[in-house]
Order: sequence, then structure tokens, then C-alpha cells
Amino acid sequence: MKNATRVMQWSKLISSERLGQPHAREIKEFRTDFQRDYDRLIFSSPFRRLQNKTQVFPLPGSVFVHNRLTHSLEVSSVGRSLGNDIARALLTRHPNLKDTSINVLGLIVSTGCLAHDLGNPPFGHSGERAIASYFSQGTGAKIKNIIYQEYGPEIGEIIWKDITFFDGNANAFRLLTHQFEGRRKGGYVMTYSVLASIVKYPFSSLMTNKQKFGFFYSEMEYYKEIAQSLGLPCIKDDGLRIQYARHPLAYLVEAADDICYEIMDIEDAHKLHILSTEQTIELFLNFFEGDTRKHFEEAHPDVTDPNERVIYLRACVINAIEQECVRVFLEHEDDIMSGTFKGTLVDNMSPHFKAAFRNCVDLACKQIYKDRKVLDVELAGYKIIYELLDLYTEAILAPEKAYSKLLLDGVPSQYQVHHPTVTTRLQGVLDYITGMTDVYALDLYRKINGQSLPSI
Repeated sequence: MKNATRVMQWSKLISSERLGQPHAREIKEFRTDFQRDYDRLIFSSPFRRLQNKTQVFPLPGSVFVHNRLTHSLEVSSVGRSLGNDIARALLTRHPNLKDTSINVLGLIVSTGCLAHDLGNPPFGHSGERAIASYFSQGTGAKIKNIIYQEYGPEIGEIIWKDITFFDGNANAFRLLTHQFEGRRKGGYVMTYSVLASIVKYPFSSLMTNKQKFGFFYSEMEYYKEIAQSLGLPCIKDDGLRIQYARHPLAYLVEAADDICYEIMDIEDAHKLHILSTEQTIELFLNFFEGDTRKHFEEAHPDVTDPNERVIYLRACVINAIEQECVRVFLEHEDDIMSGTFKGTLVDNMSPHFKAAFRNCVDLACKQIYKDRKVLDVELAGYKIIYELLDLYTEAILAPEKAYSKLLLDGVPSQYQVHHPTVTTRLQGVLDYITGMTDVYALDLYRKINGQSLPSI
């Protein structure tokens, strides 16, 4: 560890405070506040809808691959291991932490992992790009002048950037603090620690030129309240250009996501015969060296089924990367706690692990994500989301028209598509569309275009 100045303290970082409930209430049950967060997510409608949202590959036919729900559950499992392993190590390293709630790290990280993809629109990451490009390059560009007229150039700039750089991470934070399950003024009252753990990019959209930022303008004050309460260092606060240091647990949520995303995509590609068994096994064996690699090459000779062999090695790889990320976190503990740590835990793995992980990423980019089945989903997703955005944007701009009224009357009441300002109506449209499953979006698209009729 380096002798960095420790700014953040676990006694403040682990907080059961909630938006709208700054002081803990007396709860007459044995569940902790963080367990209640976990249970609320598991039983929520937005979480269940993840089962019908694309991860990478088309939703299953005869071969079952990952959707957003199975991905989130697996990320949650890995996140729990990361949090628990680090909590045990921190207690050994810092005995004074026994008087804190350090033992709940695994539960907080696991809960944050469940929530990390809630804001993703239908059709995977192509859905995010479709929304952004519709407003930056498509017919949605005409909305810009209206937003500037309603809010002025300064606030209008950040709202427009929020839309044209639309980010599913920021949308997840919005969902959990603004409209989750129809609740408002405090959202689903999640604990501050869980909310902070999902914000990988704790800055506003004006601080970046990528689709990577932590919160929309509409939730900026919520994040500032959370960050100040948890003692997160403020790096910059220049009006609308604000940036905080990450909550340390955000590194663990991110690492769990990175591990599952890359490694499970390799397994899915093998199931779909995009990668051969030999390719897949070699990718996984690359994570091990010397006698350890030899052990895994020779382990379980009685397992002859290719899929079972791949599953076994995948489990070993995930465990190895998880342990490596624990090592990185502990090695850089002071930098993380001072808000000066650079990159991700995966970025800071040892050269051997980084090289093996990079091999998986490079192959995925060249071979998996360019596969025809994946590209077809992206093309269809773009078309469907563009069409829905076009129709509903026109409807909120001219709500007095008969067709507009038909469209808007079909939107559930929790989405503010009848608000007096166009900007808020537009955000209501985005909330509605991003909350859709792939199947619902496709079905609505077909019905609106007269390609199918509702059954009676």
C-alpha cells in the first residue's frame, strides 16, 4: 500500500440512510436494511422484466444463453464473493473495523449488482446507442431548441447532453431514485450505500464526451445529497459540472460485471458454436500458468462432454479473477479510500491476468459481437426504438392531435407524458421505452404499424 491520505471512512460509507428518510426508522424485523434492499429488488417488476431483455445474443430458442436477468444474478453472486472476501481481509488488517458494519459489504455489493442493469433499454447496448443517435443524428434533433427555450442555455446544455449521450447506468440511478415502482419523491427509498455502489461514473454528462456518466440533471441533487452524506470526496463542483470520487464498493460492482460479462459471453459463444471447444478451452487455460495450468489441463479426464469441460474451466477462471481483484483492491486500499485510484480493478490485475482477459475481450470484439445473430438484434433494435421514439416524440409535441391522444392514452399513468413542459414529457417517453422488454417493444411496434392486432 502507498502512504496516501485516507479521506473516506467505512463508518460513513456503510449507511442505512435512505432518500426521503435521512434518519433510520425502527424496523421490527430481523432483516437488515441492506437485506430489505436486496429483497425489494428481487421482488420488483423492473427486475423481473430483465428476463426478457437482451444481454448480447438473441433471446433463446433451443439454446439458452444469458439475458439481463441471468446476467444480473450471476454478477450478484460474484459481487457477494468479492465483498465478503474483502470484508474478511479488512477486518484482519484493521481490527478497529470490528465496531463497524464492515461484515455487510458482500450484501451491499450483491444488491448493487442486482440493480446495475435496471436502466438498460431493450436490445442490449444497441438500445442505448439507438436512443442517443436518434436525438444527436436523427429527427429527434429538433427537440434541442425546445429544451433550450424551456430551461435556458446553461441547463438546456446538460439536459441535451444527458439525452444525446444516453447512458443506462445513469438511467438505473434515475429508476431507483425517481420512479421505481411508481414511487416518487425518494424513489424506492434504497439505502445510500447501495445507490452509490452502482454509480461507476460519479460525474455529470458535461464532464465527459462518452456515453459514460453517473446521473442525469434531474437526479443530480439526489446524488450530491448521497455523496455528501457518505463522505465521498468532491473532485469538482462548478455549477452543473460536478464530479465525486467513487464509492469504494462501486469498484467491486464494476469488477463483478466485467468478470461475468466477458467470461460468460465466451461460454455463450461456445454454446452457439461461434467458438470451437478448442478455442474456448485455450482462452480459459490462458488464465493459469505453470503447474496450475497443467493441473487444469489434466483435471477430470473422465469429463468428456465439451460443454461440461467448458463449464468447469469457466468456474475456475471466474474464481481466479475474483481472487485477483480482491488482491488488487487490498493492494491499492489507500488509493481507493483517498479517491485517487486510477482505472478499474481488472485494469490493475497482474500482467498475466490482464493479457488473458485482454485475449477474451479482443476475440469477443472481433468474432462474437460481429456475429450475424448479434448484428441482426442490433439492427432490429435500432429500427424498433427509432420508430417508437419518432411516434411518441411527435405525440408529445402535438398532444392535441387525435393520433397523438391515442398513443399517449396507452402509456401507463406513472410516466409523465401529459406534463406541461415538453422536456418532462420527453423524459416520460424515455422512461416508458427504456422500461420495455424486447418482446413488449417488438409487439408494440407491430401493433402501432398495423402488423398485428391484439387478441380478443
